[in-house]
Amino acid sequence: MRNLHRSFDGATDILAGIDLDIGAGEFVALLGRSGSGKSTLLRALAGLDSDVAGHGVIEVPERVSVVFQDSRLVPWLRIAQNVAFGLPSGSVTTRHVGDALAEVGLSGRERAWPVELSGGEQQRAALARALVREPDLLLADEPFGALDALTKIRMHGLLRDLVARHRPSVLMITHDVDEAVTLADRVIVLKEGQLSLQCTTDGVDPGDLRSRLLEELGVEAVA
Repeated sequence: MRNLHRSFDGATDILAGIDLDIGAGEFVALLGRSGSGKSTLLRALAGLDSDVAGHGVIEVPERVSVVFQDSRLVPWLRIAQNVAFGLPSGSVTTRHVGDALAEVGLSGRERAWPVELSGGEQQRAALARALVREPDLLLADEPFGALDALTKIRMHGLLRDLVARHRPSVLMITHDVDEAVTLADRVIVLKEGQLSLQCTTDGVDPGDLRSRLLEELGVEAVA
């Protein structure tokens, strides 16, 4: 992403000349206050913002998958059909779908309806749907924000395992500083239309990094 600008009123840039590189297999977490433009940036990368064309340069791999805060499962399709939904006919087999569901701990739930799954299980199905496409870039917009604390911890472990196995590049939006520090190789902060801070997590004390990120976000750290 190079020199990306985006405004909604024609005057104030919510994204004011963003430059961002994500390496192959790198996991990047994006933090920022509500309304800072995190989802706008992600939508631009996902190709979901038609008005962003001409306001910067965006280059993404051919295979991109998106996971949202809610699972966005189609309620009238069974889970296996949801996982394969939108893929070209013949590009994914029953075995592929079964393997994807097994990876997320949903073996045997192929014929279940979305309403029969818990919130955590629905997000597992959404991850299976994203990863069965073997994306080179996985975009996640607060994928665990609606889950309870214990389910979120389990999902963190699952996502780490899946990313290690499939090796996509990842950009994950989150409001949870601890989640960012736990999962990401690099954490960036979006503030006033700019990437105001970028920190790698390798070899860094998590407590120190957490304090630095909270300070950048204007939040007082609690011991």
